[in-house]
Amino acid sequence: MSKWTTFKVGYVTRRNRVFASPKFQHWAARLPIIKWIARSRADAAFDLLAGFAYSQVLRAFVESGLFDVLKDGPLSAAVIAARIDLSESAALTLLRAGRPLMLSEEPAPDQWMLGEQGAVFASNPGVQAMVRHHRLLYTDLADPLALLRADRREPTALSRFWTYAGALHGASERGTDTAEYSQLMAASQHFVADEVLASVGFRDVERLLDVGGGHGAFLRHIGAAWPHLKLGLFDLPEVAEAGAKLLGEALGASRVTGHPGNFFKDSVPQGYDMVSLIRILHDHDDAPAQGLLANIHASLAPGAQLLIAEPMAQIPGAEPMGEAFFGLYLWAMGSGRPRSPAEIIAMLQAAGFASARVVATAQPVNASIIIARA
Repeated sequence: MSKWTTFKVGYVTRRNRVFASPKFQHWAARLPIIKWIARSRADAAFDLLAGFAYSQVLRAFVESGLFDVLKDGPLSAAVIAARIDLSESAALTLLRAGRPLMLSEEPAPDQWMLGEQGAVFASNPGVQAMVRHHRLLYTDLADPLALLRADRREPTALSRFWTYAGALHGASERGTDTAEYSQLMAASQHFVADEVLASVGFRDVERLLDVGGGHGAFLRHIGAAWPHLKLGLFDLPEVAEAGAKLLGEALGASRVTGHPGNFFKDSVPQGYDMVSLIRILHDHDDAPAQGLLANIHASLAPGAQLLIAEPMAQIPGAEPMGEAFFGLYLWAMGSGRPRSPAEIIAMLQAAGFASARVVATAQPVNASIIIARA
């Protein structure tokens, strides 16, 4: 190890020994400034312990329809209970559980309304769709060590859902898998599109191809904001056909071209000055992901660009989302892993791209962005 690495390892070892000491914990809890730090650490530790319960409270709000009910607030617990088919005491327990999570609020005795976070969830069907979807992840994580010890090729609740993972595991109802995948992507894709639109300009782009673009939700957002763009959608035949039709109806058929194909096996369509990969790269293991980047590079003329937008690992301020959440999510899905910007840039260089840069986003929990130039 280098001297710097040896120093860091030694520091962490000494720090952990101090923090683990009951005497230090007792002392720290009584000093004014250290007391605040110690309490914040204790609160964070409890959040780690209680996080699953918090997520289940949120799930109950979504699946019961409580957010929609609270839109009509203020309402009494008795009225709410009747609308969501719970006893009054059960409804009150759920409302009270949502209160510290800012999902619900009681501005007057027994008068319940949406809380700050509740108002966000209530107004966004995409967020609620993701909450419903995560029941599959919770099923797979019921025994996390069993999941981690299992062969990743064994089917899981998540892998049965996702189109490509389901196909890898021999799913027989391919069309159903594809439809469910596209519906979920369409419901949540605007989060990524909003980050891209806020961070990337398309004034100098004439033709944009979205690889693995599903039913065109991302292209629809970008195309609506930049009406000069000619749009291409490259995906599996049944998906590309439906997506191009929907895009044509929304933005004009003359602007849209559907390209059926498999981005691992078929050549990526040429003639585009920008290609986008939206939440695609992290879904695939290193070897196929590297092959996909090389396939895209082979299709691009010198100077053309590749835009990658997805949640990434080791992003300052969003570290837990990258490796704690998406790391386990993608493991359960049976394919892919979250990568840091440095890892992705190294892959781009290996694929032949001349340069690559990170573009800052306001909400990296939704997506970080890298733009590479051929």
